[in-house]
Amino acid sequence: MPSALDLGFVRAQFPAFSETSLRDGVFLENAGGSYACAPVLERLQQYYRRLKVQPYYPYPASSEAGAWMDAAHEALARYLNVATDEVQFGPSTSQNTYVLAQAFSELLHAGDEIIVTNQDHEANSGVWRRLGARGIVIREWSVDRGTGALDPGQLETLIGERTRLLVFPHCSNIVAQINPVATITARARAAGVISVVDGVSYAPHGLPDVSALGADIYLFSLYKTFGPHQGLMVVRRAVMDQLGNQGHYFNASQPRKRLVPAGPDHAQVAASRGIAEYFDALDAHHGGGDDAGRPARVRALLSGAERPLVQQLLDALSARHDLRVLGPSEATKRAATIAIVPHPDAEPMAIVRSLASEGVMAAAGHFYSVRLLEAIGIDPARGVVRLSLAHYNSSSDIERALAALEQALA
Repeated sequence: MPSALDLGFVRAQFPAFSETSLRDGVFLENAGGSYACAPVLERLQQYYRRLKVQPYYPYPASSEAGAWMDAAHEALARYLNVATDEVQFGPSTSQNTYVLAQAFSELLHAGDEIIVTNQDHEANSGVWRRLGARGIVIREWSVDRGTGALDPGQLETLIGERTRLLVFPHCSNIVAQINPVATITARARAAGVISVVDGVSYAPHGLPDVSALGADIYLFSLYKTFGPHQGLMVVRRAVMDQLGNQGHYFNASQPRKRLVPAGPDHAQVAASRGIAEYFDALDAHHGGGDDAGRPARVRALLSGAERPLVQQLLDALSARHDLRVLGPSEATKRAATIAIVPHPDAEPMAIVRSLASEGVMAAAGHFYSVRLLEAIGIDPARGVVRLSLAHYNSSSDIERALAALEQALA
């Protein structure tokens, strides 16, 4: 097993921790967008300095630009355990799901059914629900109104003969409970249903083995995973072959271009390789091993660093009587995102402003999960306070956040 995470080494890989404006703060808004690691920033700078030309032509700068883009596909495919041509880049996860929905709309017929949840971020909900206007039947897999959790047992009555898609999150960006993806996708696969999994809130805590999860489509955001502002989606080749081309007609035979109608952002795709380079360096620094085992070792390093911090925060928050913590009380059952509902006299945004005055960077709002908040009885206009961690946070960060929260709620 990997050794304990060397926090000094980790923070040295993130220039943000050396920035005067940031280095003395506590960053707990990682779910909204993480810090970028140094290899990503270096590749982005180098691309714009040396390689900002149309890629894939035979002159040196163009050939190298294309090679950098190819390397990003290959490196991230290895970490996700999928084929290189199954990795798709797009401007954001919201844009990627929009394009996916358009592609599926050409495949589906009136009366076909899509199962969606009210636990999802709207990016993986609204685009599918809109297909109801075209005669597609939308069935909702609803959360428990007390906990915000999804019960996989409900799928036995939701999945029917006309079900074509099952769309759900790996975990919520508010209640954070980790859904049993492999179990859910197996149920879908047995019924011939395509699964679409939103991994935005999960992937930053360890890039998943998508093949082991059994997801037909898996989406997440690289800008929340230490990289540039891009969305990545894995689309299994068997599904890709069924979907209508959303790009230029003459590119229909090229998997990378079929679901990217605007074309790739060359520099940001190329820079995305830096995420894998950072993970490679992290693994090597902590002992390394065989290449095949690297993704699992990195996942273990990240979760091993985060879980004690999450439990530290959960235990302290749960002991208070002036707020409610959403989601599981055990760190092993959730992602490193903690949403709290303060007492009625305390406004979430006022709390966040108070935290900011103490150098603690957090956020408040509905976080595009309006349907979920409504389902569990929280006014989306008021929202929640959200504290979200990454592996580069520390126990002292948690202590400072708790002290600042004590002042904010006093």
